[in-house]
Amino acid sequence: MFNTLLKKLIKAAGGRVKMMMAIIGLSVATLLILFSVQLQANYYDLLNAKNNQDSITNFLVINKVLNNETIGNTGITTDNVADFKKQNFVQEVSIITPSRFKASLQSNSERFPFYTDISFESVPSSFIDVNTANWNWTEDADFVPIIAPNMFLDFYNFQFAFSQNMPQLTPDIVKMIVFNVNVQTAIGNKQYKGRIVGFSNRITSLLVPQEFMTWGNQFTSGKAAQPSRLIIKTKDPGNPVLVNYLEKNGYTTDADKTRFSKYRKIVNTVVSISWITGAIMLSFALLIFTLFIQLTVTACKNEIALLITLGTAPKQLEKFLMKQFFPANIIIIFICTLVITILQFFTSQWLQKLNMFVSNYISIYTIIVALVLLCVLWIVNKFTVRKYVYKQP
Repeated sequence: MFNTLLKKLIKAAGGRVKMMMAIIGLSVATLLILFSVQLQANYYDLLNAKNNQDSITNFLVINKVLNNETIGNTGITTDNVADFKKQNFVQEVSIITPSRFKASLQSNSERFPFYTDISFESVPSSFIDVNTANWNWTEDADFVPIIAPNMFLDFYNFQFAFSQNMPQLTPDIVKMIVFNVNVQTAIGNKQYKGRIVGFSNRITSLLVPQEFMTWGNQFTSGKAAQPSRLIIKTKDPGNPVLVNYLEKNGYTTDADKTRFSKYRKIVNTVVSISWITGAIMLSFALLIFTLFIQLTVTACKNEIALLITLGTAPKQLEKFLMKQFFPANIIIIFICTLVITILQFFTSQWLQKLNMFVSNYISIYTIIVALVLLCVLWIVNKFTVRKYVYKQP
């Protein structure tokens, strides 16, 4: 009978309209906060999950900008490499070693006759995107493995072959062709057999093993040529910090691999705005809910004072009022979390069709934030109820 009486008292004082307004305001704010957290988690997955990472775009070949002011001064120094190593966005870095010896390639086949002067480059094996067991060389070997860029083969097949009335060549056919590699050094000319063992989408030059490059360059007379390019491995080629660093220090790279930087800035801004908007709305929602509790308790303060005078313990009233107000908060948090969970599942399924992958389930951080919000709401409810119950005479 006591609880029934209090319940009628509170409902009459609170009013359905005020209660619904408080619930709607709190629900919208909670939903926006949880959406912001989950959006950030999905954003991280899209950038860092293994299924979304591109082994080609995670490597950038970098050189200095060439213009009228920098012409003749585009070499990469050891200080430049050391500075790159200090940057947080760089996982690995290495110079691309150029050949300082003259070399040429010559065909052994009368069907595909060709002769051309050529230059080689080399990089550590960890930067190569061609898996081959033949990528090694020793001084007593007469065979030099070579990795060619895919764009060279595309240029031949779809431009040069047509203009010269020559047959198109598949990668497998090219790998079967053996040609002469002529190397001119200070100790005389050397001739080796060469063969393309793979095609690279990462580095647009003819690559030879590091051992071959070291051997050839040691016989070159004169001052050692300074490398002009380096390669870095990075988690995120579209990182605005990386792009700003390159621009600030006069470097350039493949624009296609960093083109998402400006979109990243937009997305970062949107995520930040959603966080700020959610926080502001949550503050207003908490204010509305607090005012609702205050108005409800104030409206029936005479009845509460009478009950206390008649011997009702303030703690008993506090416990009852918490049961009236706080369960609504639990339901709001649960429903908002459920809505985010459903949206996450359908978003994940939709993104998979676009070859983008995020988790089917909400992030652990979203759950933690939901629990934190629930704790905050409990504290607000507790503080407000205690304030108005215990100050009654």
